[in-house]
Amino acid sequence: MILVTYRQGASASAPRIGFVDASHTTVTDLQERHTARTGQPSPHLNDMLSLIKGGEAALDLARSLQQGPADSAEVPLALVKLLSPVPVPEQIREFSVYEQHVRDAPIMSAKAKARFTGHPADPAMLDRPVPKIFFTQPAYYHCNRFNVIGPDEDVVWPTYSGHLDYELEIGAFIGRGGRNIRAADAGRHIFGYTIFNDISAREQMWREMDMRMGPSKGKSWDTANVIGPWIVTADEIPDVQALKVAVRINGQTRGSNTTANMLHSFEQMIEYISRDESLHPGEFFGSGTVGGCSGLEIDQWLQPGDLMELEVERIGTLRNRIAKPY
Repeated sequence: MILVTYRQGASASAPRIGFVDASHTTVTDLQERHTARTGQPSPHLNDMLSLIKGGEAALDLARSLQQGPADSAEVPLALVKLLSPVPVPEQIREFSVYEQHVRDAPIMSAKAKARFTGHPADPAMLDRPVPKIFFTQPAYYHCNRFNVIGPDEDVVWPTYSGHLDYELEIGAFIGRGGRNIRAADAGRHIFGYTIFNDISAREQMWREMDMRMGPSKGKSWDTANVIGPWIVTADEIPDVQALKVAVRINGQTRGSNTTANMLHSFEQMIEYISRDESLHPGEFFGSGTVGGCSGLEIDQWLQPGDLMELEVERIGTLRNRIAKPY
C-alpha cells in the first residue's frame, strides 16, 4: 500500500489518513470508507501512528478497504494537501551507512570549512580513510522529532546559517516493537519506507563537530527534517538496496546513485539499536546520505527559492522549496 497523511479542504481541517492508488491520481480516506461500510469508525484509522501501532490486524483492515467500488471517500490526489506521513514520529534516529558519503563528506567539509574560516584545511582530514568503526557497527544520532515537515512545504532558511544543504536518504518506519531483535527476524519489524531529506546548516555543523558531541543546531531547527511524500509498505519493496535515486535542484540533476552497498542494512540497524533497548512502533530510521546525493560532496550549495526534488525508485519524489529566513 501507499499510505498518506493529508488535509482536505480548509488548511485548518483535521489530518486524515488514506491510501493512494497505483497511478498516484487518487487518495481514499480510510476512516470514511470504513465508517460508510460498517457504520462506525475504527480506532486503528484515526492517524498513521494508530495504524502502525495496530500491527498486522490494522494493516489487514486497511488493505481490505482498498477493495470495492469507488465512493465519496475517494478524491483526486491533486485536491489534497499531503503532510509528512507521520507528522510527529515516536523517535528519529539518523544513521550514516553509505561508505561513499562517509569518505567524501569529511574531505569536502574540511575544504569548505577552510574557505569559510580563512584557515588552512586540516591535512589529516584531506587524506583520511573511513574509520574502521563504521564497518563494525552502525553510526547514528537522534534528531528532533518535532521539526518534521512533509512534501511541498517550505524549508525555512535558519537565520544563523550561510551554507544550507540537502541530503537524500531512505527512511524506514518501525512497525513492531521489540528488544534484542535478531537481524534475521528484523524485516518483520519494518512497516514501510519513505524518503528523508536531512537538511543541514553546514557551517553550524562545523562549529559543533569541533566539540566532539555530534551535530545539534546544524541539524535542528523548525522545518529541518523533511519526510514524505508517503509510506510505501515494506511488502511493496522486496529489496530496499536495489533502488535508483536522484536529486534535482531547479530541474537540474545534482546527484544520482543507487541504494546498494549499505555498510549496514536496516535489519542490522534494528538488531544494533534493540540490544538491551526497547524499540517502539512509529520510530523512524534515516539511512544516512546516499553517496553523491548532498551538495557538500559536489561543493554546490542551496540558495533561497531553490526547488529540491529527491526521487527514489518505487517510492516517489519528495519536493520542497527553500524559503528566505524569517
